[in-house]
Amino acid sequence: MGVRDEQKEQRRNEIMKAGLELFVQKGYAATKVTDIAKAANMSTGLLFHYFESKEKLYEALLEVGISGPKSMMQIEERDPAKFFEEAVRQILESLTEHPLSANLFILMIQAIFFEPQTERMKEMMQQTVAIEECVPLIQLGQSMGEFKQGDALALSLTFWCAVQGVAMAFARDRSLPLPEPSWFVDILRE
Repeated sequence: MGVRDEQKEQRRNEIMKAGLELFVQKGYAATKVTDIAKAANMSTGLLFHYFESKEKLYEALLEVGISGPKSMMQIEERDPAKFFEEAVRQILESLTEHPLSANLFILMIQAIFFEPQTERMKEMMQQTVAIEECVPLIQLGQSMGEFKQGDALALSLTFWCAVQGVAMAFARDRSLPLPEPSWFVDILRE
């Protein structure tokens, strides 16, 4: 990648960062393209060279938010307890090393529950299925006697909501201590 390409990628990332912060603070509907351009220290016209619309910027951020859960499902570890512990370790590491990742948790919640969505956005949000995709792993842990018995979908929901809640609290106050990954897995254990 040449210097010009690196500069272009850096500007794109600056726009995404500014957009993410504004969408989280103000919501999608209340955020104007001019607000994003100002926060990114560029003209509105230049912003449109990177993203043809506010909607396209929002969709790009949703893609980033969706890629996290998708990448977790690629963890090679198939021992259920180790899988969940590694997934949480990666999330907590991301929260501390990439502070904007906490805002992605908030953006995804807003996109699911509060923001008006285009058909494309609705399709994208259907890809966030970590809760359902983890059911077979929880059932495996149950059959091994490692995880508590009960509805595997409800256990997955409880686990992921705890992770989501911690991420959202950390997004609001980065001075909060983060729990150990094993504490989350204890939610599932017998």
